[in-house]
Amino acid sequence: MDSAVSDVSPSSDPVEDPSEEGLRDWQLDRSKAPIATKIVVAGGFGVGKTTFVGSVSEVRPLRTEAVMTSAGEETDDLTATPEKTTTTVVMDFGRLTLDDDLVLYLFGTPGQQRFWFLWDDLVRGAIGAVVLADTRRLSDCFPALDYFESCRLPYVVAVNHFEGTETYDAQDVREALSVPAGVPVLTMDARKRITVVDTLLALVGHALEAAPE
Repeated sequence: MDSAVSDVSPSSDPVEDPSEEGLRDWQLDRSKAPIATKIVVAGGFGVGKTTFVGSVSEVRPLRTEAVMTSAGEETDDLTATPEKTTTTVVMDFGRLTLDDDLVLYLFGTPGQQRFWFLWDDLVRGAIGAVVLADTRRLSDCFPALDYFESCRLPYVVAVNHFEGTETYDAQDVREALSVPAGVPVLTMDARKRITVVDTLLALVGHALEAAPE
């Protein structure tokens, strides 16, 4: 729904250990600086993009959220997420170090159609994308799938399993969404760090395979 006030604020997640013991090799020796890689996290409204980024970010994630109002009742369907009170209006941002030589910068896109004009800027420079899907409303991720297919950006489909919902086989989701055979389809829980990391690893691997020689 349309926001009354936009609030750009960090979460209350713990910050990194500033002591030398908490630093990685590349932070002590800048000659060993890792490769910085941009990842986009997309999907429909309320599918879990903000949670996905927040679950793995090693820094306080930046969240540009606004309180939802009655002005957007006709465009923002809260049937599957009745307790949702805020919505992303620009992006979510987080960082994850996968190894001493690889750092992922995560950019979560806003889900509502009225914010799609921001996608071109958010996607610029990315090596790939994670498209989150909710089996209760699979059609909501079609715009993201079409977008990444049209710009030929490597992507994976991650089915975010919400508590109390039925679990579907990845192959069934692939067929329902007509996802090409070479695109990974995974089932995960955006609240659980390990499943989010596995999803990101799958995307990085897929992006490397899709990269030209």
